[in-house]
Amino acid sequence: MDLKIFTSAISQIAEEKGIPKDKVIEIIEMALAAAYKKDYGKRGQIVHANLDPAKGTVKFWQVKLVVDEGMIYSEEELEELKKKREENNHPAEEEELGEGDAKRMRFNVERHIMLDEAQKIKSGVKAGDELVLTLEAQQDYGRIAAQTAKQVILQRIREAEREVVLAEFKSKEGELLSGIVQRVEGKNVYFDIGRTIGVLPKEEQIMGEFYRPGQRMRLFCLSAQETIKGPLILVSRAYPKFLSKLFELEVPEIATNSVAIKSIAREAGLRSKIAVQSLADGVDPIGSMVGQRGTRVMAVINELGGEKIDIIEYSDKPEEYIAHALSPAKVIEVQIMQKNTALVIVPEDQLSLAIGKAGQNVRLAAKLTGWKIDVRGPGERERGAEEDGAGEEEAEEAEGIKATKEKVTRKREKKAKEQSVGNESGEVSSGEGPLIGSETKENGDEKKA
Repeated sequence: MDLKIFTSAISQIAEEKGIPKDKVIEIIEMALAAAYKKDYGKRGQIVHANLDPAKGTVKFWQVKLVVDEGMIYSEEELEELKKKREENNHPAEEEELGEGDAKRMRFNVERHIMLDEAQKIKSGVKAGDELVLTLEAQQDYGRIAAQTAKQVILQRIREAEREVVLAEFKSKEGELLSGIVQRVEGKNVYFDIGRTIGVLPKEEQIMGEFYRPGQRMRLFCLSAQETIKGPLILVSRAYPKFLSKLFELEVPEIATNSVAIKSIAREAGLRSKIAVQSLADGVDPIGSMVGQRGTRVMAVINELGGEKIDIIEYSDKPEEYIAHALSPAKVIEVQIMQKNTALVIVPEDQLSLAIGKAGQNVRLAAKLTGWKIDVRGPGERERGAEEDGAGEEEAEEAEGIKATKEKVTRKREKKAKEQSVGNESGEVSSGEGPLIGSETKENGDEKKA
C-alpha cells in the first residue's frame, strides 16, 4: 500500500470515529503484532510492534520476564501440584505451593528467561525486570493472519469509540442536548443526539406530550452509563433543572451572574414555580426572566408545550418568600409557626386561588420554599389556637371519662362482693330487690353511654 494512502486512511478513521490519531496507530500496532504472532510466533509469546507512519516501517520485539530460582516451581513442586490436581479432581492454584506471600509461576521458555541468561544479553538486569528481544521483521502474511489483524482493528476501534462517546457525554451530564426523535418503543422514546442514541424513559417525559419521528427537541442529559451493549445516555424533559437550563439560554443576565435562580418547583406539563434573585444593583430579576413583552418566558413555555410558569422574587425573610410563592394570590399575613410550618391568611375571595386546582398552587409553593403552608381565610385566623385548645380539652375529658369508668367498675365489684357475702349468711332478702334493680339500672345507663 502507498504510504500516503495509508497515512490518509489513519487520519480518516480518526476523524470519522472521533478517536485520537495516536490511539488509531496504537490499535494498528496491536493488529500487526497479532498477525506476526499468528504466522511467525509461538504460543505464549508476548509480541509488540512499533509503526512509524512517516517512514511506513514496522519493528517487532518480544518481551520476556526475568526470573530466578525462587520465582518458579521446581520439578518436585510440579509433581506435587500434579498429584493435588488428580486427588481433588480440579485444577489446583499455582500459589498453593508458594512460600509466604511470594507469587510463584510455572516456567515458560517463551515468556520467561532465567536471570543468568538475561545478564549475558543485558548486564545489570534484575529478577522481575522485562527483557526486550528484537525480532526479525516479516513482509508476507497469510490469509488467516490478515483476518486476525482485521478483527483486532475492528474490535479495538469499536471499544475506543465507545470510550470516547462515554467520556464525551459524561462531561455533558447536567447540560442541554438537542435531539431528533428516532423511534418510539413501548414507553421509551429514542433520540438521535449525535454520536449515539439517547433514551427518554416514561417517568422523565412531560405529561400529555406526544413524540413523532423526525421531531427535534431539547433534552436534559441525566446520566451516561457504560453497559454491555455500549454507552447508555439517559435524557429527561421533566427534570426541574431542565427549566433552569432553558432560562439560561434565553436570559443573558443569568450568564453574567446578574440574576440567580434560587429554587424551582415543578409538576411537568402542568405548572412550575421558579424563584429568582437579583445579584446586581438596578436589575429587575422578574423583568429579566419575563423579557420584553414576555418574549423570553414565552420561548420557554413553547418549548415545554404550554406549561404554566410562575416567576417570583426570592427573599431571605421567610414571611416575604412564602407570600411571594403563593402568587398570584394576595396574602394578608404570614405567621411562622412551630415545626417549619407557616400559617397564611388570605382574603376570602383569594382562598381558592391561593390553594389552586386540586391544591396545586399551595403544593408547589411548599416545594419551592421548603415550608409547610396552611392557608386560611380571615375568619379562621384563630382556628389553629382554638383547635389546639380543643385538643387539650378533649384529652382531659377522655382522661376524666376513663377515671369515672374505673370508679364505677370498682363500685360494682364492691356491691357484688357484699351481695355474695349476704347470700351466704342468709340475712339479705328484702334488700335483694333494690340492689339488683340499681345494678340493672347502672348497666342500662352504661349501655346508653
